[in-house]
Amino acid sequence: MADTKSDNKSASTTFDIKQLDQLAKWLEGTGLEEVEIESHGTRLRLRKPGVAMVAATAPAVQTAMPAATSATVETPAETSANAFKSPMVGTFYRSSNPDAAPFVKEGDKVSAGQTLGIIEAMKTMNQIEADRAGTVTKILVQNAQAVEYGQPLFIIQ
Repeated sequence: MADTKSDNKSASTTFDIKQLDQLAKWLEGTGLEEVEIESHGTRLRLRKPGVAMVAATAPAVQTAMPAATSATVETPAETSANAFKSPMVGTFYRSSNPDAAPFVKEGDKVSAGQTLGIIEAMKTMNQIEADRAGTVTKILVQNAQAVEYGQPLFIIQ
């Protein structure tokens, strides 16, 4: 079942049928029962068939949403072509362990393929590598912060 909700009535839907099909196939292969993605003011929730919604869960999610939304408000710089975006949903870590130095800091020059951080997804640590060379001008997320697919993590210029 796919529900789309738009917080902004003038925003066009940013998901096409091919993307929805790919997301549905991805969801089938995971241990997740439901995933929610927001892009450009459009929110998409995919839920595996037969997964019941629990009415008590909805208010808790709605209560948590304003805090998360205010913490992840995107600025024009974050939506620019220079933004390095999360390739997956998970928990972002700036270093390999709590005592280690971060992989990168603001002002560091990076090369394509260099490790920028780690995203833990389904108890698997995934190294996140730069897709291009440049300078990290801004780090947009905190250590141990939950991140969404497509969420800007760094500005690399």
